[in-house]
Amino acid sequence: MLNNIYKYFYDDIAKPIKQEKKNITIEYNLDFFSFGKLNKNKYFYVIKRSPGAGMFSNLTFVMNHLLIAHNHNLIPVIDMENFPTIYNEKKKIDGTYNSWEYFFNPVSKYTLDEVYKSKNVFITSNRFLQIFTHNIYDQKFKQIRNKINIKNNLLKKINYFKNKHFKNKKVLGIHYRGTSYKTSANHPMPPTKIQMKNLIDEELKNKQYNKIFLATEDLEIFNFLRSIYKQKLIFLNNFRSKHDNAFKIYPRKNHRYLLGKEIIFESILLSHSNKFIFVQTNVSNFVRMINTKIKTRSIDNGLNSKNEYFAKYYWFIKNLLPETLGGFKKNI
Repeated sequence: MLNNIYKYFYDDIAKPIKQEKKNITIEYNLDFFSFGKLNKNKYFYVIKRSPGAGMFSNLTFVMNHLLIAHNHNLIPVIDMENFPTIYNEKKKIDGTYNSWEYFFNPVSKYTLDEVYKSKNVFITSNRFLQIFTHNIYDQKFKQIRNKINIKNNLLKKINYFKNKHFKNKKVLGIHYRGTSYKTSANHPMPPTKIQMKNLIDEELKNKQYNKIFLATEDLEIFNFLRSIYKQKLIFLNNFRSKHDNAFKIYPRKNHRYLLGKEIIFESILLSHSNKFIFVQTNVSNFVRMINTKIKTRSIDNGLNSKNEYFAKYYWFIKNLLPETLGGFKKNI
């Protein structure tokens, strides 16, 4: 009863706006199907994750499965069309319904239509397996990283912004994950405003950066830092909010697609910073994957409560309390 009341008021699970097309039940971590007579001597490995989670959680999931496919000589295909994620739109984006291909090139030459007429097809479950790792910058992924290729039309826009704002500048890159990270059980807790200001001031004093590139979905911290660092701050004009509601509202055309595109843009730009400051997330893992030599500073503010009910309030309580009574330290 109490659990149902909680879910009614705190339904945090992001949901796709498009329904699954394939009526396929996966009983285990991986199931085998035979859909037709094509490609009798080939074995396909369909990677799906529905509804999935954040962009780089999904990418981490995909990369772990790509490694399995590589190790077992299977042909990988990513199906985020028949099994939609929270980034799928109802209409085609860039000519496709497959949300993976909104942002990335296909991982093999075979189409979904051909795969679902083929004789030997493995399909994954949605589970994040115990053997999986979030450390996609690990050397063991080196052999399959060439399959993760962002589409050229997106790369051109990223490079335009980089050349305009990063060229001949010393840039301090910051990824501030707020909103949901303030309320998520057992997740790293983001810094407070004062902690963030003190940290940035320390970095600016020691290294004298020309610019600060801020990537955040948190409107409150964005407005706070912008008011202090003014012209020194560079950023993308992305969707931001004071609340964890990005997937609960639809305020603009192609909103779900744009949410995915925006975090990809920010992550690649962060990888071009001279130093990268972050709270541990899948974004920070991706940044370190594409730039293994980047200087980093990880923010450790402790983990939120393991209790999902109390976790909703723990960060805010600590933010109000003085340090002597268990509140956050002023300096991290």
